[in-house]
Amino acid sequence: MDNKHFMNESNDFAIIWNETLNQIRSELDEQEFNTWFNLEFQSANEKEFTISVPSLFYLDQVKKRYQTYIEGKIEELIGKQVALNLVIKPKTEQKDNIPSEISEPVKKPVSETTTKTEPIRKEKHSQLRNDYSFDTFVVDPNNSFPANAAQAIARNPGTAYNPFLIYGGVGLGKTHLMQAIGNYIHNHSDSKVFYVAAETFTNEFIASIKDSERVKTAFKNKYRFADILLIDDIHFLQNKGGTQEELFYTFNALYDANKQMVFTCDRPVSDLKDFNERLRSRVGRGLNVDLQPPNYETRCAILKKKAEASGINIPDDVIDLVGKNISTNVRDLESALNTLTAYARLAGKPVTLEIAQQRLKDVFASPRQSNISIEIIQRVTAEKFHLSLNDLKGKKRTQSIVYPRQLAMFVCREITEYTTTEIGQHFGGRDHTTVMHSCQKIEDLVRTDPSVDSIIKSLIRDIKDYSLK
Repeated sequence: MDNKHFMNESNDFAIIWNETLNQIRSELDEQEFNTWFNLEFQSANEKEFTISVPSLFYLDQVKKRYQTYIEGKIEELIGKQVALNLVIKPKTEQKDNIPSEISEPVKKPVSETTTKTEPIRKEKHSQLRNDYSFDTFVVDPNNSFPANAAQAIARNPGTAYNPFLIYGGVGLGKTHLMQAIGNYIHNHSDSKVFYVAAETFTNEFIASIKDSERVKTAFKNKYRFADILLIDDIHFLQNKGGTQEELFYTFNALYDANKQMVFTCDRPVSDLKDFNERLRSRVGRGLNVDLQPPNYETRCAILKKKAEASGINIPDDVIDLVGKNISTNVRDLESALNTLTAYARLAGKPVTLEIAQQRLKDVFASPRQSNISIEIIQRVTAEKFHLSLNDLKGKKRTQSIVYPRQLAMFVCREITEYTTTEIGQHFGGRDHTTVMHSCQKIEDLVRTDPSVDSIIKSLIRDIKDYSLK
């Protein structure tokens, strides 16, 4: 059948689209295809194929990841170039599936968005915090995808998004989101949910290998027969080969049984050092999401919600003050709020703007809370080491340039809220792994050479002084 005949009948366009999907399915692994090709043929002509997607998030991701690839596949079939026009399917046409569930922002409690509206049991899970729920996790544009993905997993554990890795810096809500998954499943099913910190898992494993066979078997069975396994801070397992090997076999047992696994880490799994490659591959093949620091509006929303929960009235101008001056993470926000609520209770006085400024002045003065740009850090570092900005951003690898460049990257990570990807872009388009490597090099030097720590502190002081000019 020639190409012209293909174009004569509208039904033929649907056939072409189905064949395109078949070829793509044969080239991608099953999980990737099922995750990103929830696409439906709408219409077509000789110049354009209109395909619907479940949400704006899907539209953006498919455009970025696969549009050129799909257009190339269609061209191979019909012998001419066509454009792919992606549109969002009306909600009334959408099927009730996991991809559509993770596409919309979290706006109401999970129990209102699922058919399982009534929890099966109310008793607290012995390993999970009651206050770590989806209701108490404040969602903003920086974390809406991780939050919605977590809800989709909680509703349908062990299906399309297994394993699930949440990574990001300290205090951004990784444990909160992980335990929210566990609490939801615990309250809406009879599944056996196990939550454990990686350090505890390691200690239990070490204790078991020193004991009897019965104890070893009990340890293995405890985790390998779980329905839901939540392991916090897997970066702790670096350099612990025996524990990694045990987790690898536990992973395989649970994955083969379609049991849900959720992990948290302070960095992408690809950046872990001395980590079992087979385990790295298995954790990395699931859905990996990163949590970013909350924006100003979200910081204020978090403060208001936690202030209400504490029962202490915190005026809006104080909320605004804290939200503007603390931009690092949720944990620092909570710490500042705890300082204010403790003062109100112990002193028996209301929290005013003046009180907040006085009580939190040291916190606000911390270099981690200042809104310092990467450009300022680069400029001050270049001046301190008698280099040009082009030297720091360029490709030269001489020690006189590499060391200041690594110091500048380290300081950027320490005193700003930029991601390692954003930092790398400001240093000549380097990727996030290069930034992580540079930061690790400086951390290693600090441990062995006390003078490096003095240089860093001096550099940060100069940067702060420069930013105030």
